[in-house]
Amino acid sequence: MKLRLIEENLVRQNKATMLLLILLEEEFSRLGQLKPQSVSQIELSIQELMRQIVAERYSLRKLIGGVDPEAQKVAELYPRMEEAMATKCQELIKRLDGIEQKCAIQAAKNNEMAMALFDQSKGLLDFMHNQIKPKNTSAYARSGRFAQAPSSARLLSGRM
Repeated sequence: MKLRLIEENLVRQNKATMLLLILLEEEFSRLGQLKPQSVSQIELSIQELMRQIVAERYSLRKLIGGVDPEAQKVAELYPRMEEAMATKCQELIKRLDGIEQKCAIQAAKNNEMAMALFDQSKGLLDFMHNQIKPKNTSAYARSGRFAQAPSSARLLSGRM
């Protein structure tokens, strides 16, 4: 019975990782479309899905320990399984590993795109800030107010 639960756990993990890959690809698409609000929504979904995947991993470890306290991996349980179930578990683990690799590659692409957009935005803000910053560095007094430079038109203001 516990061996069947292990197989079902691997099936759920495969489906969750496939969904994770789809969400990562959607996040990349939205990053390219410059839609920050929708990227945030997808990111929250990704974080929740990853939390669920981690919970499945912990559950799998408990199931493995329940079958054989000495075992650490599903592969160590193959001798206890029927041949068909062992073959299916091997296939599920192989597929899971492949999807995880694709997820890692996609996550790296997403990170690179987000950092590039950040650098671009920061560069634009720095440029705009430099354009509005006063060119004369003595424009402000130590108190933070505009410095009162002596005017050359004192006679017009009534002073001598």
